[in-house]
Amino acid sequence: MTAAKAVIMDAPAMSRALARVSHEMIEQVSQLEDAVLLGVRRRGVPLARRLSDMIERYEHLKVPVGEVDISHYRDDQDRGYDMPRVRGTDVPVDVTGRTVILVDDVLCTGRTARAAMEAVMDAGRPAAIRLAVLIDRGHRELPIRPDFVGKNIPTSHMERVGVHVTEIDGDDLVALYERDASHIV
Repeated sequence: MTAAKAVIMDAPAMSRALARVSHEMIEQVSQLEDAVLLGVRRRGVPLARRLSDMIERYEHLKVPVGEVDISHYRDDQDRGYDMPRVRGTDVPVDVTGRTVILVDDVLCTGRTARAAMEAVMDAGRPAAIRLAVLIDRGHRELPIRPDFVGKNIPTSHMERVGVHVTEIDGDDLVALYERDASHIV
């Protein structure tokens, strides 16, 4: 990976952003005991676990956490992107009638969020689907807006936001990178 152009958030800043998001969930989700957090593979999963732990710390309520694999729901499989390895969706509870909070690291075009919603709908009929992201970088191609945002970072199409989480990358940080022009579509 190329060197970061800029570090946007260090570990303490990420922790503060997630704490803020967890407090917003507590305030805005009326039936939090009927909610489930579903992390979008890969980095959304550890973020969902952290949010659940924070909610438990603040409210003494454990919100179940699961994983959504969007590989089969992507609409860009023919665009030359590296496809993630399919691992399957792991939803620990029936989503029917529950508030599902999808958790992802970065929101850009909205296509990943759309694919995640399709995966959730295949698992049942939730009462509501909400979206929580650590970073919203803009560039929407679909009419999707997050309900909970850790930080808004306006970027150009020539930039990429990289989220590192300790559970996968060995450290916590959000960095801005120059994008290889060959990947711009």
